[in-house]
Amino acid sequence: MYKTFHRKKIVVTFFLCFTVFLGLFVRLAYLMVWQSEYYSAKADELHERERSIKAARGRMLDRNGVVLADNRTVCTVSVIYNQLTDKESVISMLCKELDLTEEYVRKRVEKYSAIERIKSNVDKETGDRIRAYDMDGVKVDEDYKRYYPFDSLASKVLGFTGSDNQGIIGLEVVYDKYMEGTEGMILTRTDAKGVELAAGGEGRIEPVSGNDLNISMDINIQTYATQLANQVMETKQADGVSIIVMKVKDGELLAMANVPEFDLNEPYTLTDTYLYKEVETEVEEYGKTVKKTEKVPASKEELSDEEYQDRLNRMWRNNAINDTYEPGSTFKIVTAAAGLSAGVVTVNDHFSCPGYVIVEDRKIRCHKVGGHGAEDFVQATMNSCNPVFVTVGLRVGAEQYYDYFEKFGLLGKTGIDLPGEAGTIMHKKDAIGLVELATISFGQSFQITPIQLLTTAASIVNGGTRVTPHFGVKVTDEEGNTIETFRYEQKEDIVSEETSATMRYMLEQVVENGGGKNAYIEGYRIGGKTATSQTLPRGSGKYIASFLGFAPADDPEIVALAIIHHPKGTYYGGQIAAPVVRQLFENILPYLEEIGL
Repeated sequence: MYKTFHRKKIVVTFFLCFTVFLGLFVRLAYLMVWQSEYYSAKADELHERERSIKAARGRMLDRNGVVLADNRTVCTVSVIYNQLTDKESVISMLCKELDLTEEYVRKRVEKYSAIERIKSNVDKETGDRIRAYDMDGVKVDEDYKRYYPFDSLASKVLGFTGSDNQGIIGLEVVYDKYMEGTEGMILTRTDAKGVELAAGGEGRIEPVSGNDLNISMDINIQTYATQLANQVMETKQADGVSIIVMKVKDGELLAMANVPEFDLNEPYTLTDTYLYKEVETEVEEYGKTVKKTEKVPASKEELSDEEYQDRLNRMWRNNAINDTYEPGSTFKIVTAAAGLSAGVVTVNDHFSCPGYVIVEDRKIRCHKVGGHGAEDFVQATMNSCNPVFVTVGLRVGAEQYYDYFEKFGLLGKTGIDLPGEAGTIMHKKDAIGLVELATISFGQSFQITPIQLLTTAASIVNGGTRVTPHFGVKVTDEEGNTIETFRYEQKEDIVSEETSATMRYMLEQVVENGGGKNAYIEGYRIGGKTATSQTLPRGSGKYIASFLGFAPADDPEIVALAIIHHPKGTYYGGQIAAPVVRQLFENILPYLEEIGL
């Protein structure tokens, strides 16, 4: 009986062992046959080092095909620790060729890592010299750096990219996904210690270039607008000048100049305008010694990191869309359109301006101290008469005026394809009393962006279609084939065609016989409106002069807005901003006719 039990135990043990070995055999066969490709790939990964290859970023082209943003071939220099055979020679060579300190290079060369980047964006000539040394463990890979052929032109619109070739501001960041491309890879075979195998060679996964962005900007109009802006800024010693040019009927932007601009190829270098320090000085005024803060030139080292970054952010700001201001009398375009639409005023209505109007306990003055006397609504618009527009605003009423504000699109944003658009700063509906309504009616006590004013005015004179201002037109591949065409929202009937026609007529009279006569051009029909607004706080002595003009006045195709911030000396919009738009139109209207735009 004992032998029988012992025999059964042996048999059970045998079958248990057999089952285990059979399972192991099946598992081994499964791994070696059915999973062979997977584990072969894993084994290869252990013996491969990866180095990325940057993809060429898509170009940016103006409406005529002129390249506004392109790429330059540069190099990235790296070292692989396990492949270095003469560290000291490598350190010496890299210090010499890359103009780096020994401490910086040694720290990276002696760092035990799979691959260590020494410097990127190295010019190709230097990269070729380093490659010629043929030193073990030193890798020179070609990639791309963004290049802007026109340097500072339209810098705040185009934007720039970072070291990783991704957009930072402007159109570069908005349309990044279309232009960025797909990185490639260099695969190097190594042994178990990480040393490159001479017989293994290198494998490559080629990068895929990004697509081109075609924009509505016209380089010729942008160039001239920028030249004008710089000229005005210099002669009037202004803090800044903005000029925007847009197609009235579809919202395509032809130019947006914001001076001072900055160099897109050196975007982290402050321009002289922003490289300053504030110094407190004592001066004599009216027999008294007073302290004043003055700006004096400074070096980068004199600014803290926080100060320097803050100045960069301010330098990069696009005032036309990122900042708001009180529009002043150019906003009377909106009040007139609301009044005409509501039926509370007609072109034949008569008014009397004594030089002021009293609203509750507030005496609101006209810019003409003695008043304009008797005038109809067209003449009041030509004269930019505050009391008349206050009267029209009060006739419309706060609730209805607010509704028109919303209907015209002023309470939202324009939807422009640039980052950081600011919204309108407006009283809440239930907080608009008679005084607030009066001041709103002639463009004070609230703030909007220049692009919002331009878009709203364009929509009022184009027949009543609210357009979306934009630069992006389409995306194309390297062969010029269209990948995607952009579409933008439009809202019809914000005013009737009748109201729009009346507004065109009145604003043409402003230029022909009124305050905008300095924008008049022989042989062309120009409409427009001037404005002179005071910067808050009141009494600061700083003003913003502006003029909004469009042409042809009877069937507008183009609209432009010029804004001059804090000019010295004469500061009236009709005297210094209207001539800017006149000069702009004198040059671009014949050009637009020539190209059939």
